[in-house]
Amino acid sequence: MTVAPTASTPRSHSRFLSLTRLFNRLVLPLAGTRLMPLYGVIAHRGRRSGKMFYTPVVVRPTPEGFVVPMPWGEGTDWCRNIRAAGGCVIRWKGRDYAMVEPSVVNVSDVGAAFNAMQRRGLQRFGIRQCLLMRYAG
Repeated sequence: MTVAPTASTPRSHSRFLSLTRLFNRLVLPLAGTRLMPLYGVIAHRGRRSGKMFYTPVVVRPTPEGFVVPMPWGEGTDWCRNIRAAGGCVIRWKGRDYAMVEPSVVNVSDVGAAFNAMQRRGLQRFGIRQCLLMRYAG
């Protein structure tokens, strides 16, 4: 008897990871520009490798900094790297912003950063956490 792969099997996870990497490569050239204002690029240094990484993410500005929805939770490498370093640089609409004090918050705590349609999207995709960061200086 064969069992169809589920979302938790390594086979489907590797397929999803491949699609995510492809999506990131396609979006990265436009993310962080005025042409794609929903997306920014987070520049962060690897915790162990020290290598610079550039990750396209959805970003929303707040008066104090930025909010980044975390569909995969706080276990993602980019989130762990930023928290370990205590900050990062976000490129958004063609400008770089140095960020500090990364903290994981509930979407309900930062809901004002999103319009009604975006809040429905967060709810629909089951996104419950965001990374909140403040401008450096």
